[in-house]
Amino acid sequence: MATQRIGIVMNGVTGRMGTNQHLVRSIAAIRAEGGVRLQSGDVVMPDPILVGRNESKLAALARAHGVERWSTDLDAAIADPGDEVFFDAATTQARAGLVRRAIEAGRHIYCEKPTADNLDDAVGIARLARQRGVKHGVVQDKLFLPGLRKLKMVIDSGFLGRILSVRGEFGYWVFEGDWQASQRPSWNYRAAEGGGIILDMLCHWRYVLDNIFGAVQAVTCLGATHIPGRSDEDGNAYRADADDAAYATLQLEGGIVAQINSSWCTRVRRDDLVTFHVDGTHGSAVAGLQQCRTQARVNTPKPVWNPDIPQSIDFFQGWQEVPDNTVYPNAFRVEWELFLRHVAGELVAFPWNLEAGARGVQLAEAGLRSWRERRWIDLPALSFGD
Repeated sequence: MATQRIGIVMNGVTGRMGTNQHLVRSIAAIRAEGGVRLQSGDVVMPDPILVGRNESKLAALARAHGVERWSTDLDAAIADPGDEVFFDAATTQARAGLVRRAIEAGRHIYCEKPTADNLDDAVGIARLARQRGVKHGVVQDKLFLPGLRKLKMVIDSGFLGRILSVRGEFGYWVFEGDWQASQRPSWNYRAAEGGGIILDMLCHWRYVLDNIFGAVQAVTCLGATHIPGRSDEDGNAYRADADDAAYATLQLEGGIVAQINSSWCTRVRRDDLVTFHVDGTHGSAVAGLQQCRTQARVNTPKPVWNPDIPQSIDFFQGWQEVPDNTVYPNAFRVEWELFLRHVAGELVAFPWNLEAGARGVQLAEAGLRSWRERRWIDLPALSFGD
């Protein structure tokens, strides 16, 4: 048994997502459990170097999680051939430029989404990665969540029959920051800093829809800035000019209609922070982050409309939960392990890549354009070269 070291430049891991999901629950957890074991019996051991602007935060984070290396010199980290993977979880606006530099330095790429704040840059870095022959991946964590994995299994089994429609509800109330601290950073609500829920979330919904239900063909989207004034991390009031809600209708291949509402201005009364309700000719399913419930054609109640009497049917009954017949590891870690296998050469195909990331940016850009022009926008196939 041999151990293969893979050096990873981890940029932007001092943020909430970078720390919790990518460092603590993925890379540090993999290291603590002895690396990723390949089919050959060999082991892949990730060796991260934490990179960022705040020296004290980096040092504290490294000490807390047993990481020996950290640096504030991003240029030197990218240039070091001893670290073959560049990972970015920093700001969206800077991502495409950093990824391009890393590709030109010969590094494999793994990054958060959106991969860019505009489609030209997203397609450009995907084409460059193909031209330079580097391996590349984009975080598409929701595909690896237990609820959506169960939903995919239900669909693949044929239980739903022909899928008719998908209704997605995402969001929660993000506090304004005046009388109670906000759960999200203030840049999310500033358009000039790459904020906005359309750019943030439609990239997610693209890969969910494409991989689970059917390829997205067209979209119409209405955005809104429901709360125009918020307070930042220091308690200073600022103008929130980015969209904090989006209401999208999408046409998928096979005649499927999808409707997805995304909002940071809604109070939750549903099973989870995100739910997907899927109706088919033979049955229906509702999936959240962890759970999935189904109702078959033969178990569907027969309501009669009569607003003059109380409803006698409890519509939350009559649904069966898909059981946990397997162990579902952390979704971010699952994809990290797949990407490490890809870099090590064991996993040849890795479809969750910069090209898929570009398709996510395409949907976000189309959503913004639809809102601006108040019309349907078609999504043609993207070209990434030979």
